[in-house]
Amino acid sequence: IQRRALRKEDFINYIQYEINLLELIKKRRARIGYSFKKDEIENSILHRVHGLFNRATGKWKDDVQLWLSHVAFCKQWNAKHQLSKVFSTMLAIHPNKPALWIMAAKWEMETRLSSESARHLFLRALRFHPECPKLYQEYFRMELMHAEKQRKEKKAFEQAKMDLGEFSYSEEILNGEMARIVYRDAAQKIKGVEFHLAVLSIAKLFDFTQDLQKEITESLQTKHADDPLTWDYMARRELELGSQQSTEHTTKQMKVSEMTRREERSCAVFEEAVGAVPTEDMWKCYITFCLERYNRKTNSEELKQKRLERTLSVFNKAHESSLLPEALYKQWLQLLLESSLFEKATEVAEAATKRFSLSVDTWQMRLQVLIQLKSDNVPRCFEEAIKHVKTQGTLPLWILWVEWSEGINSKEDTEALYQRSLHATTPAESVTLKEKYLDWTYRNRGYKKAKRVFTSLCENRPFSLDFFRKMIQIEKEQESCKMLHLREYYERALREFGSTDSGLWLDYIKEELSHPQGKPENCGSIHWRAMKMLQGDLVEDFVSKYTLLQTGHL
Repeated sequence: IQRRALRKEDFINYIQYEINLLELIKKRRARIGYSFKKDEIENSILHRVHGLFNRATGKWKDDVQLWLSHVAFCKQWNAKHQLSKVFSTMLAIHPNKPALWIMAAKWEMETRLSSESARHLFLRALRFHPECPKLYQEYFRMELMHAEKQRKEKKAFEQAKMDLGEFSYSEEILNGEMARIVYRDAAQKIKGVEFHLAVLSIAKLFDFTQDLQKEITESLQTKHADDPLTWDYMARRELELGSQQSTEHTTKQMKVSEMTRREERSCAVFEEAVGAVPTEDMWKCYITFCLERYNRKTNSEELKQKRLERTLSVFNKAHESSLLPEALYKQWLQLLLESSLFEKATEVAEAATKRFSLSVDTWQMRLQVLIQLKSDNVPRCFEEAIKHVKTQGTLPLWILWVEWSEGINSKEDTEALYQRSLHATTPAESVTLKEKYLDWTYRNRGYKKAKRVFTSLCENRPFSLDFFRKMIQIEKEQESCKMLHLREYYERALREFGSTDSGLWLDYIKEELSHPQGKPENCGSIHWRAMKMLQGDLVEDFVSKYTLLQTGHL
């Protein structure tokens, strides 16, 4: 750190060294109970670390992580005065980062117990970020925490029957009036419904905010009546309202009845919502609610059955309205299959492909249902899917088709299907099918047929490295493994991937060294070719691994 050209890494390493030294001294003192010259030793190191951090952050001002490391160090060693300076300097340099303002204000509020300083920081932050929802949320939370703190203080004084003289607590502040002002100011600038819901969830954490919650809820209903999230909140609130009003129940049946009533009230709100706001997002909120309730554990079979019937009914209504999102069809089908409603599942899958006829995922979903039910319509459905979907992106359908064919059809039909798939897919997608075709041929038709397939496929680019490695592995599994064939496969692979894969060259060299028919004298020429073909850092990687191979460490 004394050199002219300073490096950040040097500062970080030196700071880490000093911190490790501090930790070591702390552990040794604790172990032997020795506290002599504690202030002199520790304070000098702390002073040195702060100096290093100040130099580093002065040199590399834009590195936020460096500032945060200094903040963390100050917190760890309880350097409050120093931390206050760090926050002040950091915020002057990085006023454009709301998270840093929130961190500083939170420290002032929770560690230094200074509501006034925290409020001052939030107000400064809002000058730079007048429309930042997160800042307003945390400012709102801080004001409620301040009100709660004052309420506790007042209660403690009243219990102790202390005379406060002229000092008195403001009833408005005690009731969260400052938070109300923050909310009203924010509501004029921030339009999204998410902000109102976030503020409402914060207000619910405090037991003296009933009036404030009511105001936020009314504002939500007035300004965002057409937003699905508003209706979702209003419907879910019925569950909570029920839990607050209900008394302790003695029997299981009464608890089930109460839960059923609450869920029915929520569903009544959702039914009103899908009538008022008939959109995909609204139906998605309704269905998500029903699925959440259905997936909740319950010992009551009656309640579980009601939840299932309700969920299936809502799915059906959304589908009939043509407002069921594509992604939710899969969940509907899973539910139908779990409930053994196979005929209905087949109908739903067919309807989904009619509505989303260009979607590969939807066709794949329908085919999986038919395969699971062992339907006779699988081949016809595959043909229909390939006809509707564009060539690009059909790879998942072809993979599903050939995998199904492997288990059902004859070897001749499966081979014909593989060859058809190679012509029907794009060159990039055919790479995966080539690997599968070669693997299937070897497993079902033997080595000679696999070798012929490999030779024929090599005429059509592109390839993957795994395609060549698979053929090399097949050759090595033979009793009479010929080095001549292995050389051919390695040479073919190197023509395609020799400039981008150093491991392939090393494997080739290893093969020449270890195979009974190998020629170790070829290793020199292979090494020379590798050095010529490999690009960039791969040359260095190859040299280091080749050296390890020569010394017997690889």
